Amino acid sequence: MTDNTTNLERAQRYLRCIEAGNYAGVAELFASDAVVEQLPNRIYPAGLRSGVAEMAGAFERGRRLLSKQTYEIKSSAAEGDRIALEVLWTGTLALPFGALAAGAEMRAHSAMFLEFREGKIVSQRNYDCFESW
Repeated sequence: MTDNTTNLERAQRYLRCIEAGNYAGVAELFASDAVVEQLPNRIYPAGLRSGVAEMAGAFERGRRLLSKQTYEIKSSAAEGDRIALEVLWTGTLALPFGALAAGAEMRAHSAMFLEFREGKIVSQRNYDCFESW
């Protein structure tokens, strides 16, 4: 198995852990000094940059807001310790959000870029394009 395959499998596992609501599984995939960045989008107009310390709170807020979420990987590319994913994210709301009622679905077409070091994610950068709601 090549390093690229290993990191791609880790990236896939990461998304499956999010879908399952398994924060422990997510946390073990990240290095302690990892940085997560959301480029400006409809939810974060100014973008967002955070570290591992903020991940648990963000994960829990997401679990309260969403009754279900899925990540459909449309394509992937690997180069060394870097993985690029084209993903369709679908989230079903557990609570109202903006003009959307509980039970409504949100979708985002995303490009996710993950960088690994020694098998751990050290950087994640997302470009999320949300469908209208």
